[in-house]
Amino acid sequence: MICKNCKRLLPQQINYCNGCGAKVIRNRLTMRNLFEDIAYRYFNYDNKFLRTFKHLFTKPEVVIESYIHGTRKKYIDVISYFTIAITLTGLYVYVLTNFYQDAMTENFLSAYSDPSTKEMQASQVSFMSKYSSLIMMCYIPLYAVLAKIIFFNKKKFNFTELIVIFLYIQAQTSIITSVLMVLLLILKVDFMIISLLLFPFMLFYNAYCLKRLYQLSIEGIILRTMGFIGLFVGICIALVIGFAMWMILTESGHEMIEAQKAAIEAAKT
Repeated sequence: MICKNCKRLLPQQINYCNGCGAKVIRNRLTMRNLFEDIAYRYFNYDNKFLRTFKHLFTKPEVVIESYIHGTRKKYIDVISYFTIAITLTGLYVYVLTNFYQDAMTENFLSAYSDPSTKEMQASQVSFMSKYSSLIMMCYIPLYAVLAKIIFFNKKKFNFTELIVIFLYIQAQTSIITSVLMVLLLILKVDFMIISLLLFPFMLFYNAYCLKRLYQLSIEGIILRTMGFIGLFVGICIALVIGFAMWMILTESGHEMIEAQKAAIEAAKT
């Protein structure tokens, strides 16, 4: 018998390859053994995913520092975990855009908005949903830069290690928020209210992980979190101002403004 993964010659009675460790599959694929394989890989007690997910709540510094220091068998590696998060986010966006499109735009602020504002809100929500995975990835280096500034007097992690830290943190928060968003929308909770409730959770979880990784006091992490938020808001304001200037000064910007005006006029009629 030959291992289908590494092509090593194996004894007939063996269940796992003594070369690559892969399980020997003797039977044809059926629905039963397909679901058995899924259950074993993702839902058994000793599963890497469940262990990583749980320990990123109970002891995130152990999961993250294990990967950084080279111990990578016990937990899912950072790229695989982030890929799982992106996949779940993609499924969440699909459900949201196909079944809860109205819930995304008809929030408690819309009652006080004129049609042109509603149209702008809808286009913004659509853009954020469509490119949510890309936006999520773009945040990672920004967070790492901000952490490098905020923790300037602590040299525990270099820039690449900070990227790993925020990949794990962003993946964990994305998995939680994607699942909760869908569940709460099914329960008909207002989309805007859900977003406002989940933001403090994401902020708290980031602060909690960084506190444990840098071994800070409560006062220390509160001060640094405030600094982190201040820098982040400042950068966002600068980007908005820069984008507004670009739209005012460039021909492409003028075309976008005219297209937006045309869309608003069409919405009014």
